[in-house]
Amino acid sequence: MKKAISIFLLAILAGLLISCNSINKNIEIPKHISTQEERELVKEVSRVVTQGSTIESRYLPVEGFRRVEVEDGSFGEFLRNQRLKPYGEKVLYFDGREKSSEGVYDSVIDVFIGDRDLHQCADAIMLLRGEYLYSIGAYDEMNFNFVSGFKAEYRKWMEGYRIKVVGNDVSYYKAVEPSNTYEDFRKFMDMVFAYSGTLSLEKELKSIDIKDLEIGDVFIIGGSPGHAVIIVDMAVNELDEKIFLLAQSYMPAQQTQILINPMDESISPWYSLKDCDKLITPEWKFELNQLRRFKG
Repeated sequence: MKKAISIFLLAILAGLLISCNSINKNIEIPKHISTQEERELVKEVSRVVTQGSTIESRYLPVEGFRRVEVEDGSFGEFLRNQRLKPYGEKVLYFDGREKSSEGVYDSVIDVFIGDRDLHQCADAIMLLRGEYLYSIGAYDEMNFNFVSGFKAEYRKWMEGYRIKVVGNDVSYYKAVEPSNTYEDFRKFMDMVFAYSGTLSLEKELKSIDIKDLEIGDVFIIGGSPGHAVIIVDMAVNELDEKIFLLAQSYMPAQQTQILINPMDESISPWYSLKDCDKLITPEWKFELNQLRRFKG
């Protein structure tokens, strides 16, 4: 009897939450909702599906919005389908320490970052782009510039060339037999991480007007330090207003995370730039003219 009443109350609560367009995962859960199963159901009503294993399956759009369509095999589809660690798991630094989620992130992308201090903000974005290009076999497009201006080309890496760095002098040399394993790819990306950053990535990307933002676009400011975040999903309403999800890594090297929205908790972790003159994220503020996009 008690369980039946509890389920009935849950149904009422679900209806109320949906009718109020509630999407805040931090809603106050009534005391009578006591079991873990019941509390998880309430979180699902709040538009965070805790059992979802990808960005798309974990985050439901805000009421009145629908996800934008993406082409099969596109970078947008790839980002939207990034696998997430189980809900509630913490971001890990490269040395195994945990990063507190409070006030910063809601979920963690399931990415291996190694045990060196390499996978920081720009690196996380370059890895997402590199993983995408590797997954579709676009090896000729897998090129990243070092801060020095040297162009690291994965095609040459596949052919067995490696990169020698002596001060500002950077060159290729033939080292091994041709190979194209995933391990080869990740070693190439580690080399990119070591000698690239926000300064070089910003120069590689093309400037985009804020009204044209898309999945895969990057807010970036080059510097030491600089910072960068990437749009990993997007939804739109009938008025063509956009909301989006952001991901970042940070310093020291850490796993990529889905950011909460400190500007508007009512739609977090979704972001909206309506009536905003800046993008304010938990650990950085961006001007709206700092939006960039990968070429090609």
